[in-house]
Amino acid sequence: MTIFSRKGDELPRLKKPSDRRVRTISVLDIGSSKVTCLIAKLKPRPESEVLPGRTHVVEVVGIGHQRSRGVKSGVVVDLEAAEASIRHCVDAAERMAGLTIESLIVSVTAGRLKSLRGSSRLAIESGEVTAEDLAEALAAAGRTPMREGRLALHRVPFDLSLDGETGLENPVGMTGSELGAELHILSAEETPLRNLETAINRAHLVVEAFVATPYASGLSTLVDDEALMGSACIDMGAGATTISIFQNGHFAYADAVALGGHHITMDLARGLSIRPEQAERLKVMHGNALPGMGADNETVAVAPLGDDSGEQPINVSRNLVARIIRPRVEETLELIRDRLNASNLGHVIGKRVVLTGGASQLSGLNEAARLILHRNVRLGRPLGVAGLSASNKSPAFATAVGLLIYPQVAAVEHVPDQSRLDFAFDRRTRVGRFGSWLRRSF
Repeated sequence: MTIFSRKGDELPRLKKPSDRRVRTISVLDIGSSKVTCLIAKLKPRPESEVLPGRTHVVEVVGIGHQRSRGVKSGVVVDLEAAEASIRHCVDAAERMAGLTIESLIVSVTAGRLKSLRGSSRLAIESGEVTAEDLAEALAAAGRTPMREGRLALHRVPFDLSLDGETGLENPVGMTGSELGAELHILSAEETPLRNLETAINRAHLVVEAFVATPYASGLSTLVDDEALMGSACIDMGAGATTISIFQNGHFAYADAVALGGHHITMDLARGLSIRPEQAERLKVMHGNALPGMGADNETVAVAPLGDDSGEQPINVSRNLVARIIRPRVEETLELIRDRLNASNLGHVIGKRVVLTGGASQLSGLNEAARLILHRNVRLGRPLGVAGLSASNKSPAFATAVGLLIYPQVAAVEHVPDQSRLDFAFDRRTRVGRFGSWLRRSF
């Protein structure tokens, strides 16, 4: 059952949470290895020097985990299996929170994420910049053409200038003759988004907003100084690795490569002729991205591939495991290095890289990343959210936590005045399209 219309090219957008009341939000991170649902309360908070950009305190009240099925590298490949995973995950979070949810903020990894830069110049006839002038300049920058079949996930103002003076935060009321605006536009292919929303709709849920995985991961793991000075966040998931770059506190660039922790697992499974489940456990418990760091003569017993329960386990040296892992780690990091260089923002990043995501916890990966990326690398854990257990504060939950933070920064994005796609959202009645479908059908 598909319950969205195929009109236009806009996605549903969030409103900034009210500064005066508590709001409940729910998020869904759909990965290749796991599906995570978090339900949280956003409580207004006074301004603080700690995390100064945050307007609300986020307190998690419900958590659901489920093994991901029907999803490969962020792309839905089996609607029925994906729907079941989503339904069970959300149900677990609802039972823990003691409430029922109807809409979700959803992460997006698929769709061949691509960053564009939109720019415009507007003559100021009155000599003083008005709010209408700023809106017109941003709208002109946002009309940067995209390839057919792609949708804009985010339009984040990157720089505002007045008569050549850049770095302005809010030029309204200033005197000048020419206003310039630059937007970072992150787009994705439409088809994977449609299929992802269909799987969510089939679970009787509505997409409140789509948020790119690299954006969410950066929001939850970068401290303010890193975002202001310029840093890259690399999120290594099971099926894909995403890259985000922040400059002057703004989301400036994103990219993704279709390699992740699952590829390392399958290399071990094929190289040692063992089951993927055994290979995953071997990678987590005994894997290392740097051969030679473990004792050469130390071995691990693993069950061989096959159905014969009487077959003796095989002994594998930890150094052999590392030698199998190393080539895939090198390939992934070299691709990341090339993408960072191609972004033309290498000078912005400097020596600051934050590594996060479930696959980033592989032993020795930080050291391997330092050697290949030629930058200082630290492991990033989600920051600034209460109510999470110690196990849920690991890098594997960086994206899910970032989705909880996103409503506080969503207002900075430019949204076209007339959205031509009511994609999971009925803009005439301001309610979810699923609710509209119910009213029309019953």
